[in-house]
Amino acid sequence: MSRLKEIYEYRLMITSLVKRDLRGKYKGSVLGFMWNFVNPLLQLLVYNMVFSIIMKAGIDKFYLYLFVGLIPWLFFSASLTGGSTCIIAQKDLIKKIRFPREIIPISYVTSQFVNMLLSFIVVIAVSVVSGVRLTIGGILCLPLIMIVEYIMALGIAFISSALTVYLRDLEHILAILAMAWMYASPICYPESMVPEKYLALYRLNPVTPIINAYRAVLYEGRTPDLTTLLAATGIGLAMLVVGMLIFAKLQRRFAEEL
Repeated sequence: MSRLKEIYEYRLMITSLVKRDLRGKYKGSVLGFMWNFVNPLLQLLVYNMVFSIIMKAGIDKFYLYLFVGLIPWLFFSASLTGGSTCIIAQKDLIKKIRFPREIIPISYVTSQFVNMLLSFIVVIAVSVVSGVRLTIGGILCLPLIMIVEYIMALGIAFISSALTVYLRDLEHILAILAMAWMYASPICYPESMVPEKYLALYRLNPVTPIINAYRAVLYEGRTPDLTTLLAATGIGLAMLVVGMLIFAKLQRRFAEEL
């Protein structure tokens, strides 16, 4: 609790790092923050052409089915892969200033989370235009789903950022892992396509309940199942606790390793 209190005392530093990251990402860009809206729209057009016209996936409104799962996945994937190098990228700051090291992965994941929120404006708009009738219960659950995913992503970023300081090859390994993880998640295909003998193993994927909850709200137009939300919340909190414990143990020698 004392560590959490210390992190909270540095909340202005977190805000400053998030703003710097967001501004730096679009520095020199003509469209700037508009890319948060343009990029998902362009992705939607490409996936719609590939899967609805060329490959014909056979799922009703497949462009929306894929879109609803893809945007949350991009945030989680960025927290895993990009988060792995966030400590190394701030090595000068770590060597010169004393502050809770947890602030760096927190600020990185938060900036990625803001990008996802902006992209979700497009997702919700496309969902409404596509004829999905959003329910009040589903809309109320949407912030909860996002918070749970944020907690889960933060936990994975704590782990990957701390380990990469000691094992630099992990950055490249995680990029391959993220690609495999995506195809092991219900993003491009429904869970019904998974052979029954592999279902138990498949459902151990922590991303699965998150994607299913998003789809329940924005694709199926209903309130997510309580069991799905509870499973996602439990997994998210577990990953955060484990991530913070690993980070706390490994951060002691960050300055020497960097």
